[in-house]
Amino acid sequence: MIRRHIQHGYIQVDRGIELVAGNLRCRRCGNRDEAQFGVYRCARCGQHCHYCRACLSMGVIKACSELLTWSGPPPTLDAPRSLKIRWDGRLSDLQQQASAALLEAVRMREDFLIWAVCGAGKTEMLYEAIAFALRSGLRVGVVAPRTDVILELEKRLKRVFSDAAAVTLYGGSSDAYADVPLILSTTHQLLRFYRRFDIFFIDEVDAFPFHANPMLAHALRFAGKDGAVHVYLSATPDVRLKRRFLNGELKGYRLPLRYHGKPLPEPRFVWIGDWKKQLDKRRMPEKLERWAAERIARGRPGFIFVPEIAALESLVPLLKKTVSAAIEGVHAEDPQRHEKVEAFRNGEIPVLATTTILERGVTVPFSDVAVYGADAPIFDERALVQIGGRVGRDARDPGGDLVFFHHGITLEMMRALRHIRMMNREGAKWLQNRGGRNEERGDSDGDIDHA
Repeated sequence: MIRRHIQHGYIQVDRGIELVAGNLRCRRCGNRDEAQFGVYRCARCGQHCHYCRACLSMGVIKACSELLTWSGPPPTLDAPRSLKIRWDGRLSDLQQQASAALLEAVRMREDFLIWAVCGAGKTEMLYEAIAFALRSGLRVGVVAPRTDVILELEKRLKRVFSDAAAVTLYGGSSDAYADVPLILSTTHQLLRFYRRFDIFFIDEVDAFPFHANPMLAHALRFAGKDGAVHVYLSATPDVRLKRRFLNGELKGYRLPLRYHGKPLPEPRFVWIGDWKKQLDKRRMPEKLERWAAERIARGRPGFIFVPEIAALESLVPLLKKTVSAAIEGVHAEDPQRHEKVEAFRNGEIPVLATTTILERGVTVPFSDVAVYGADAPIFDERALVQIGGRVGRDARDPGGDLVFFHHGITLEMMRALRHIRMMNREGAKWLQNRGGRNEERGDSDGDIDHA
């Protein structure tokens, strides 16, 4: 069947790796970095064959590989005969304004930014726009950089849009690709698509590994049709997106308040000395030990964020020994990663130590957060703001404890505190005006300090 379509010109065949002006280029991921290509004696072509290391996790692609692209008549996609938004919640005034502005942008086929504090309810603001796109027969992609975020979105969106066929794609997912109107996908999986989507809803657009990753930017660009609409969602957009929004080049809406209207919890800075040396000597910092024990005594779930896997592997045994054997740790390479997160959410794990993989997209009600080694370089402003966003998300518990354990206060820690305070001041101003639309765009230098 495939060969017949090739003969009739419905399928285009290209080499996986090509030479462009004397330089190698991977046609799947766009890689041009010479260091990201390898060469070996290929059993298929019998030659010394180049292969791409940049997208190796998606399967081997080499110079003799064939990439097949549909070039025949575009396949049609029937709009759902009836599609209801199965959600009985209610948007706040700010959420409703953002939702209406987004819906209008989607109708007009314009890109849009939702810049909202952590816990503002960004997902719920998308429902009307997604419903409009699905009812219009458009191919919708809801994408995020990390599997954990996609799994959280899957739980909500497949229930809310149960009338629409949908699949979820990530490394190791049980769903198989199908030509359905709604696809939830990690950004890596977009490498499998070419000119497929009419509209993207991109959650956590500033997060690793999507942020500043040319390969994933290439994947997003090539997976969309010409003129595809991009809806960006973030609590901490990068300088480029902020500047486009503040200069009026990108339409959008900024929400400085959570859906329940309460301010973001501000972090406490707690000095614990040289935490690195303490871990090397297998010593548990007394203040952290007390914090973890208090969470368990109060029956409140506790996140402990650590800067690296090595620190996690040293800290967890100490926590188990001095606080509770039920405490667990999780990181990106943990084969039980998803099971541990669910157990934590269900209360089976009282305190969960984690790397930054859980800084976004995971909501656990009534939880408190500690950052162990908040002065480590990996904890920049955006990471610390996102981590702080795990606290106080539930309307029943809008407060909560957020503590940065450190050996010295860094500029990034201060920027995170400043960011949170600025958003809180902006939110308080909006509440004082009681519903006045937030039109203020502020300065165009990309700094958030303009309220």
